[in-house]
Amino acid sequence: QVQLVESGGGLVQAGGSLRLSCAASGSIFSINAMGWYRQAPGNQRELVARISSLGSTNYVDSVKGRFTISRDNARNTVYLQMNSLKPEDTAVYYCYASARTSARSYFYDHWGQGTQVTVSS
Repeated sequence: QVQLVESGGGLVQAGGSLRLSCAASGSIFSINAMGWYRQAPGNQRELVARISSLGSTNYVDSVKGRFTISRDNARNTVYLQMNSLKPEDTAVYYCYASARTSARSYFYDHWGQGTQVTVSS
């Protein structure tokens, strides 16, 4: 099994910064893409940022220029640096990792438990 543990959420004023971390552990053979989704009350879950195993990144338009995703492959950890936060960034943030447990298994998406980010105006 693969477990993902997130940290770094909290309450911050508009214009502030937070850094989310997500560490994957367990029976991991390799990890492909990692990333972050978020879900605000009444909204669908949306992809915020994604990073491939080789480091290429994608962002939702609303966070481009403010958020930066990175990863440490040696630690199986993905980070999300969030700057210039806005009240509309308030949501539960979930990390995911597309991982496999052996060379012959498929890649499956595994999810963290979610961490609350609240931006006050």
